[in-house]
Amino acid sequence: MSGSYKVRMNRLFRNGGCLDVAIDHGIANEPTFYPGLENIEKVMADLVKAGPDAIQVNYGQADLLQNVDGKEKPALVMRTDVANGYNTVRHRYMWATLQNSEEPILAALQMDAAAVVVNIYMFPDEPEMFKQCIENVARLRRECEKFAMPLMIEPLALKAPSAGGGYLVDGDTTKIVNLVRLAQEIGADIIKADPTDDPEDFHKVVEAARVPVLVRGGGKGEIKAVFEKSAVLMKQGAAGMVYGRNVYQHANPSRVVAALMAMIHDGADAERANAIYEAA
Repeated sequence: MSGSYKVRMNRLFRNGGCLDVAIDHGIANEPTFYPGLENIEKVMADLVKAGPDAIQVNYGQADLLQNVDGKEKPALVMRTDVANGYNTVRHRYMWATLQNSEEPILAALQMDAAAVVVNIYMFPDEPEMFKQCIENVARLRRECEKFAMPLMIEPLALKAPSAGGGYLVDGDTTKIVNLVRLAQEIGADIIKADPTDDPEDFHKVVEAARVPVLVRGGGKGEIKAVFEKSAVLMKQGAAGMVYGRNVYQHANPSRVVAALMAMIHDGADAERANAIYEAA
């Protein structure tokens, strides 16, 4: 393990935990993701002030973080892929591709990212999309090895999109565990995983990963319920969270960040996290 790799991992994980706030949703071409992100400059400034461990963006918005003065700002996690799987109507052809197929982590290196992230999508009856994802990961893994860049893999078991709710997460424990094991086998340094339908099963995901597991937030939930579920997942061995809409679509994102940081780094339970949220 190279020194550069350790330095980057240390920028993400403090005391073994990490809160990564994802605001990379603009690349999904899905209108329901946009509320709360319209003024991306203000969103970034507010998040930097709130102080999560990391902020996850695409290349085009990374300057808003990396141009901030000072060494205390959150680490940059850069998304490397784009796909058409987040819309309410299934497309005639489903695809997932790297944003830069020739030099897929060049932008992350240029912007001094601490890690890169890529998806593995498993949609029903879409083996070609799944194959593209595996090829994306293989390409990234080679480049990450060359430059000591931590690779975060986001394995997603998804149900078919529907007009009523768009893409839906399949929380089946067996499916999630199998995908997480696949991600570990092909070289994940960090895994971003959906919670299992029964949060008490999440230790099985952690056991399959053998690398730090960050919980994926998905759609916005009622904040007290978010804290309660997060507390269970942390007890099951999660190293933290990658939450997007459960932060930026709430009325006061900085309060959400403060509460989640207390859970991850200070061992706060759901009741204490909610008190921090209400008092911050």
